[in-house]
Amino acid sequence: MVGVPDRPGIASAILGDIAKEEINVDMIIQNVGGGGLTDLSLTVPRTESAKAAKILKGAAAKIGAKDVQVDENIGKVSIVGVGMRSHSGVAAKMFQLLADAGINIEMISTSEIRVSCVIRKDDVDRAVRILHAGFGLED
Repeated sequence: MVGVPDRPGIASAILGDIAKEEINVDMIIQNVGGGGLTDLSLTVPRTESAKAAKILKGAAAKIGAKDVQVDENIGKVSIVGVGMRSHSGVAAKMFQLLADAGINIEMISTSEIRVSCVIRKDDVDRAVRILHAGFGLED
């Protein structure tokens, strides 16, 4: 959702409508706002994308957001491990491995023990192989 008014309660209003329909949202990214507007990106299961898009378009109209864009040709790869809390450079290594393979990262979400990257759906299998090899997990 692009051009979202940047004020308290907006994320709740948008995601509340999605939650009412029991659609699982597994990644949420809000960009830093500017000029009173921000962008909000989220991922849902592909089987729910049409339903979610309809809900988001309705929410956009209610709150005055500029546009809703849907891309069903994405996939997600993640690296997970408690060791990331104590080892620096793990995310950087992931990003470099993907870059070296010519795989563009479209969205990034992190926690203490996980880094997830949204990439093109067609690159997911190759990215998994590259990450497994790059982190020594191919065995």
